Amino acid sequence: MANQEISKSDVRLVIAASSAGTVFEWYDFFIYATLASFIGHAFFPSGSETLQMLLVWAGFAVGFGFRPLGAILFGYLGDKLGRKYTFLVTVTLMGIATAGVGLVPSAESIGFAAPIIVLLLRICQGLALGGEYGGAAIYVSEHAPDGKRGFYTSFIQASVVGGFVLSLIVVLSSKALIPVDIWESWGWRIPFLISLLLLALSLWMRLKLSESPVFQAMREEGELAGNPFVESFTYPGNKKRIFVALFGIASGLTVIWYTAMFSGLTLLTGPLQVDVTWAQIVVGIAAALGMVFFIYFGHLSDRIGRKKPIVIGYVLTLLLLFPAFWIIGDAANPARFETQKAVPIVVVANECDFSPFLEEQKAPCGQALSKLTGLGVSYEREKAESDDTPPMLRIGTREMAIGDADQIRPALEEAGYKFERTTPTLSSALVIIAALLVLSALSGMTYGPVAALLSEYFPPRIRYSSMSIPYHIGTGYFGGFLPLISLYIAASVGDVYAGLWYTFGVVLMAMLVCLWGLKETKDIDWTQ
Repeated sequence: MANQEISKSDVRLVIAASSAGTVFEWYDFFIYATLASFIGHAFFPSGSETLQMLLVWAGFAVGFGFRPLGAILFGYLGDKLGRKYTFLVTVTLMGIATAGVGLVPSAESIGFAAPIIVLLLRICQGLALGGEYGGAAIYVSEHAPDGKRGFYTSFIQASVVGGFVLSLIVVLSSKALIPVDIWESWGWRIPFLISLLLLALSLWMRLKLSESPVFQAMREEGELAGNPFVESFTYPGNKKRIFVALFGIASGLTVIWYTAMFSGLTLLTGPLQVDVTWAQIVVGIAAALGMVFFIYFGHLSDRIGRKKPIVIGYVLTLLLLFPAFWIIGDAANPARFETQKAVPIVVVANECDFSPFLEEQKAPCGQALSKLTGLGVSYEREKAESDDTPPMLRIGTREMAIGDADQIRPALEEAGYKFERTTPTLSSALVIIAALLVLSALSGMTYGPVAALLSEYFPPRIRYSSMSIPYHIGTGYFGGFLPLISLYIAASVGDVYAGLWYTFGVVLMAMLVCLWGLKETKDIDWTQ
């Protein structure tokens, strides 16, 4: 069952329509994260800034959590009914759900119904996205000639980043055109409603496409799977392939990119107190420039194989992850960086119960930790000399009893800490962009070849289901919960960089699984 030859113009249409639809669909999904602060105030109001952001990222994670179910549902349809019509359905569902978020009244207006409706719409987005990526990646790969599959599918990989970049462009443009008071009251909803325009354009492009030649051949020869979901786990050798795809590929590549973009943006706008618009512009520039790496390494994988750049990318991530973020922190707010080193903060207490998920901490010590976390400063914890010693806060050489948490900020400001938002210099911006580009290159190494690898990894009769299920479980749970888990770790430990250990651990696991079980796919007969 060989690929049918198609014209170059048809190939360009396939890549353009599939990539544009992927850009629009990921725009819909990422606009939630780009406008996280407005989502929090409108739908998840809380007396604790830390809890409010945890609830926002929990809502973000809910969408990812339902991606595997979408992968099962739409993977089944894609293997039974076809690639084209399945991802027409997914992009329609995504566009409608995203526009819906922009129309939900605030919690102040309708109470608890607001966050419930938002979460239901996030579930719809997750279901849609669970079917989108596999459909687009397989559709392009099944049109690609041998020797160019990595290059052609790399545009799908870059389109995921393109969705994030588009979300930043739309938000920044809207902010520039809309008066500040209107933007903050209801104008931030406009980027969600723009989803309807993107949906119309995406449908117009995708309706021009024909069915995948590989699927057409299987249908004509009567080789379609009876139950693609069941066969994904009963086909010889497929359980190991799914295991490797989940724990060795999807989990690792996802946390690298999400850490680069989301953790980078959260660090800049949160603990580093950088101007929000400035941070979005810098991260957007780095993400846009970084798309080149996805295409380059996808193309390179056609020559050297898929496995090699992925494993090398994992190794380099383990070596460069923390240094890259330390560089970003130093360049973004050098005054905060130097103050933190010169005037360290230490919480001295034998018992200090603190849970970031509580709206109000019960004990004064927990209230102090909540205040420090909300201010975005790092701190250390130290045992008191005796059990009778009351909890104490040490700021440099000054010691103060932990009582009224509202006294902590004035004490920190007196010690030299500044909490006004800052706009770094041009040279600092270039350093930050360079550090983010290093992380983008690592993302490109691990993400660029993946659509081709996964398409080649699984047999065509169950390809849509088999690649979508592990991919969306890996990206949905390991990646989608990354902002929530990282923020929780940082808040609990007291170190703004501590959340990076989650990324480090997942990448280490992925590297070991790939070294153990991933076989090269570039030269296999992928039509059998």
